[in-house]
Amino acid sequence: MTQHLPDGSRLSYGVATAAYQIEGATAEDGRGASIWDTFAARPGAVRDGRDGSVACDSYHRYAEDLDLVAGSGAQWYRFSVAWPRIVPEGTGRVEQRGLDHYDRLVDAALARGISPTATLYHWDLPQELEDRDGWLNRDTAEAFADYASVVHDRLGDRVRVWATHNEPWCAAYLGYSAGVHAPGRKEGGAGHRAAHHLNLAHGLAAARLHDAGVSDLGIVHNLAPYWPETAEAAQAADELDAVRNRVWVGPLVDGAYDEGLLRVAPELADPRLVRDGDLALVRGSADWIGVNYYTPFRPTLADPSLARHPEVEAYPGATPVSFVVREPRTDIGWEVDAIGLEELLVDTHRRTGLPVLVTENGAAYPDASLDDQDRIGYLRDHIAATERARAAGADVRAYIVWTLLDNFEWAEGYTKTFGIVHIDPSDLTRTPKASYHWLAEHIASGSGSTT
Repeated sequence: MTQHLPDGSRLSYGVATAAYQIEGATAEDGRGASIWDTFAARPGAVRDGRDGSVACDSYHRYAEDLDLVAGSGAQWYRFSVAWPRIVPEGTGRVEQRGLDHYDRLVDAALARGISPTATLYHWDLPQELEDRDGWLNRDTAEAFADYASVVHDRLGDRVRVWATHNEPWCAAYLGYSAGVHAPGRKEGGAGHRAAHHLNLAHGLAAARLHDAGVSDLGIVHNLAPYWPETAEAAQAADELDAVRNRVWVGPLVDGAYDEGLLRVAPELADPRLVRDGDLALVRGSADWIGVNYYTPFRPTLADPSLARHPEVEAYPGATPVSFVVREPRTDIGWEVDAIGLEELLVDTHRRTGLPVLVTENGAAYPDASLDDQDRIGYLRDHIAATERARAAGADVRAYIVWTLLDNFEWAEGYTKTFGIVHIDPSDLTRTPKASYHWLAEHIASGSGSTT
């Protein structure tokens, strides 16, 4: 088994989690407050009024959870490091007890024959940085690079595959434009400012880690296809694509924000925000790119007869639209269409020239029983789409299931379940679902690489 990026000869398999969604223990071992602690405490911010203070208690039960990873046959465990556990105030003092936890986690994964891959930022910004304007403040990008170096200094002798950000679009636009994610700010074009500083943070951290010898460093984006529902919506679809996809891929590949994006986001043409050298630092900074995919988007010009989509305010400057959502849908209301993943993988590889990992894919279903055949169908269809993309020439190396455990699903709280393992809310007992067993059988059958 290699701990480096899979070679692509066969599709490799993994499962993914995120720190705030599973760890709990938010007040233990010196962890500082995060923006999600603050946001979840706001009345009405989270659907069921709950938070991640206990979550799945994986901070204490990580060994049990890694046994589940190993039992599934997955070769990769994609986890995230909680910035507030390592640098509680965002800058300055380093909390060794937080590093000790991830030391133990990495060692336990390796002892089970699992390759750990670490994501440095999955949305849990230290609250003290948000108090200084968070991702709207350029200093946060520098602080992130410092934090990345601290984590790598401790874990880099065993963790080989690294990601800087997970879905920075959500952090920027759901957090600062639409206000539906932490920090809950509805400030329109501020999302573009946050996006640039997230790009810069990636570039700064990538330079540090590459200098330290990392050769398998990537970034994870929730890129999405935009299929206009009508011919009249074609221009709007292009604008949405600019804000969701090209704002990240353009700097990564070309070292630039394209003209179509700048028409939607004039903030990104401001030299006080985008300084000389910023985008050159981002260009070519990734060794691989992660794609998180759940659903396609079908924009139509704004239609009051359609139900309001929670993300429509997350595209500041774009033509107002509504989203048509066709059947079938998952429990969270997302259309199921695996063709979107196939197209996205082919297009992403063609555009970037980079190895691609499907870093998240999965579905929320009610799971009235543990026999989640609907989820099995979703996974089967999307794995098949991934294989079709590979056959079409896309260099897709891995397929990573979201997620191992039913967990804190951000603004949805605990009302939506994506896990292949059920968590009993009364005592947090883990029980594998039918989808877990199906995945194990799929991998054992030889469909999953053992390298």
